[in-house]
Amino acid sequence: MQIFLSRIAKHLIVVAAFVAVSLAYFNPVLQGKKIFQSDIMHFIGMSKQQKDFKAENNKETYWTNSAFGGMPTYQSGARYENHFIKDLDSVLRFLPRPADYLFLYFISFYIFMLVLKVDFKLAALGALAFGFSTYLIIILGVGHNSKAHAIAYMPLVLSGIILTFNKKYIYGFLLTTVAMALEISTNHVQMTYYLLLLVLVLGIVYLIKSIKESQLTHFFKTVGMLSVAVVIGLLLNAAPLMATQQYVKESTRGKTEITVNLDGSEKVPTKGLDRDYITEYSYGKLESFNLFIPRFMGGGSYEDVGKESATYQFFKDQGASPVQALEASRGTPTYWGDQPIVEAPAYIGAVVIFLFILALFVVKGSVKTWLVAGAIMSLLLSYGKNLGFLTNFFIDYVPLYDKFRAVSSIQVLLELCVPALGILGLHQFFKISDKSLKIKTLKNTFVITGGIALGFFLLKDVFLDFVGVNDGFYRQNYGNEFVDAVIEDRKSLFSADALRSFILVALAATVLYGFATSKLNTLKTTLALGVLIVFDLVSINLNYVNNDNFMPATRVDKPFSANAADLEILKDNSHYRVFDLSEEGRRSPARASYFHNSLGGYHAAKLGRYNDVYNFYILNNNINVLNMLNTKYIIIENEQNQVFPYQNEEAAGNAWFVENLQNLTNENEVLLSLDTLNFKQKAISSQTFDYPVSYVVDSTATINLINHKPNYLKYSSNNTNDGFVVFSEIYYSNGWKAFIDDEEQPIERVNYILRGLFVPKGNHTIEFKFEPEVVEKGSKIMLAGAFVFVLAFAGGLYLKFKESK
Repeated sequence: MQIFLSRIAKHLIVVAAFVAVSLAYFNPVLQGKKIFQSDIMHFIGMSKQQKDFKAENNKETYWTNSAFGGMPTYQSGARYENHFIKDLDSVLRFLPRPADYLFLYFISFYIFMLVLKVDFKLAALGALAFGFSTYLIIILGVGHNSKAHAIAYMPLVLSGIILTFNKKYIYGFLLTTVAMALEISTNHVQMTYYLLLLVLVLGIVYLIKSIKESQLTHFFKTVGMLSVAVVIGLLLNAAPLMATQQYVKESTRGKTEITVNLDGSEKVPTKGLDRDYITEYSYGKLESFNLFIPRFMGGGSYEDVGKESATYQFFKDQGASPVQALEASRGTPTYWGDQPIVEAPAYIGAVVIFLFILALFVVKGSVKTWLVAGAIMSLLLSYGKNLGFLTNFFIDYVPLYDKFRAVSSIQVLLELCVPALGILGLHQFFKISDKSLKIKTLKNTFVITGGIALGFFLLKDVFLDFVGVNDGFYRQNYGNEFVDAVIEDRKSLFSADALRSFILVALAATVLYGFATSKLNTLKTTLALGVLIVFDLVSINLNYVNNDNFMPATRVDKPFSANAADLEILKDNSHYRVFDLSEEGRRSPARASYFHNSLGGYHAAKLGRYNDVYNFYILNNNINVLNMLNTKYIIIENEQNQVFPYQNEEAAGNAWFVENLQNLTNENEVLLSLDTLNFKQKAISSQTFDYPVSYVVDSTATINLINHKPNYLKYSSNNTNDGFVVFSEIYYSNGWKAFIDDEEQPIERVNYILRGLFVPKGNHTIEFKFEPEVVEKGSKIMLAGAFVFVLAFAGGLYLKFKESK
């Protein structure tokens, strides 16, 4: 027992250090403050209705009316019964947010490094290098929490896989099962997909190795065990996975039947996202040097260039006061790369890159191969449209690749592989006994990395023009002198950071030279490099995510305040929709969702059909479609820029009887017909109606909404004739059920996105209930998965116990 405690003590100290570092970087959390994250602000707006419902009813609603007319909540924080792996995840994320994610970065990578058999001190150094990588900090600043969450578990998944390939079958299997289940539970499919691409690279390398070493039996045994581990991980997340898979087919990520544009011109149908949309955020080839020189391309889209800048002097020359000039120069458009907008450079660190290049000389074997291959694959795919032949191949032929946008984000794999190989390189460098070999390796590494930094510093005007894609716009609107001043500041930022990287490389080389000449031992060398790495990365990160990002918790938890228009609208307790056209609404598209049933919102995967209507009509303020969607209030601004609610008297209401049903040839015709459709009299569809197509509607026919909740609607109807009712509710077949006097009836899709129902004559009670079978079935599967995992875990421990006897 004493031996065990002595072995684990060092790891507990490291874990405690990770906790301290995480809290130190995000120290305002200790004062009860929270970080303001723009994406989370939108998430709060989108999810408020479902949270209020749960607080009031003590159960989940899997449908919300607060955004985009109505949509499932599967991708908006829905929780599921028997989702036990989320409970484990909550235990691991015990620190206040976002310190919890930074801690996960550290601990997951630390385990990864230990599995790669490096000393615990170097493993801790690698964890700091990974966790403080600028991109990983930036996404916490803007609120990409699920992305950060998924990235954090990536090293843990790789740890389990490598353990299994290293014939630690039981531990590897159990760790892979837990890690994969945690990774899937983060609900960021894109990051998990990228991880699987890296795992595929790893698998190919190990397959080749197994063939060379005649170890195919071991390889396939490992693959089989890992496959079972992944299956159990899937079972433990069955409900959200099944619900998402069902939803994605109906979302903007699924196939569309629409082959026309708004003007009627032909549009190529797609089975995923549009190619231009996928590659909108494509990393520039030259921008790759941002990984080594932070503001190589000017840093973020807008930087604070300070009082000594040419931009500051420009504003002074234009007559601005010192305070005005300083304020204006804080938003200087310094970025001159290929992407539309960037929050900050994806900086890995000059010292980390130095160690990575060092590793290329001293590390051998399969681990080096798959780490280098993964880094190269990540970099090349991040180029997107700037390396069109490769990107187009993946979009056209690699399954699911066309479901994800922002291809530059695949660089998260590079940000994992580079520090991992760098630490392995340092570990191997420490083991070299030949002094001359160490010095030669060190010299070659310094010549490459230092030469690149110094070369750019000295020859920047020869190789670079510092001209951005938006400079024409700035010249036209702000004048040539402004753009010339900005270019001067771009050059200044570039020179300062190129020199900075050279100095850091020189210092790292000096530290390792001290080790090579026996003036420093491994501990002092590790500590010195740790100081350099943390200083290097943290000093850059603090430019973008710092204490200024934090504010009192109440302001974060309740990011929106009701304005005069909201307060007036909220007096109306009936069921209707709101369209926010105010300036504030455009800046914060989920603001209206916080208070109302909104036509807008903020979500990466809206219902596909609604998105078509949104792009064709709602964005163009088409009053016919707004009326059809029961848009009772439109928030606008008067001449004094004061918001007020315009009450739309033509809004259709909750439901109405129509006189005619019409079958159109295809969905193109249905969508285009909404512009002029007399929806109060006629309903249209491309599907064949199994009902009469003509009805008598007299003044005595009534249908009224008498109860409404996000997942439940109740109407009373009275009609002396058989009738067909159109409801101003979004059609979604996977969960909504209709009942007339407690007997289930089929729901028809009409007017492209609405629900229709045949209602026989007489007085009736009509109910709509959202009861997705996929959630209930998935929850039962998760319970079974948990049982399987407990058996596997107990069996694994039993086998290890038998081995130790």
